[in-house]
Amino acid sequence: MEELIKKIMVECEEDGEPVTEVEAREMAEMEIKAKSIKNYTTTEKNRKPKAPRTKKVADEKKLLFQTILTNLQEVFGENVEVLNENKLIFVKVGNESFKVDIIQSRKPKK
Repeated sequence: MEELIKKIMVECEEDGEPVTEVEAREMAEMEIKAKSIKNYTTTEKNRKPKAPRTKKVADEKKLLFQTILTNLQEVFGENVEVLNENKLIFVKVGNESFKVDIIQSRKPKK
């Protein structure tokens, strides 16, 4: 205990914040008590694997996506690319590029 008190006093002196022997003793007692407390943090190996999320896509959204995709492919041909199925379409027009993002709005709350 005395060695720990001296060590704390030296460390605090080096940091430019000198402490008295009484303060160093209190700090040493807290440090000893803290070491006896168990650490209950979770680790990756203790976690249960999560099931993959399944995304439900409305039929209306699928229909809208297909309609937009078909029309863009008719006009711009091979310059149309699907980045995310039922969600995001990339279109290159000349030197410019565009993304068409299909976002379904939630029903308003009553």
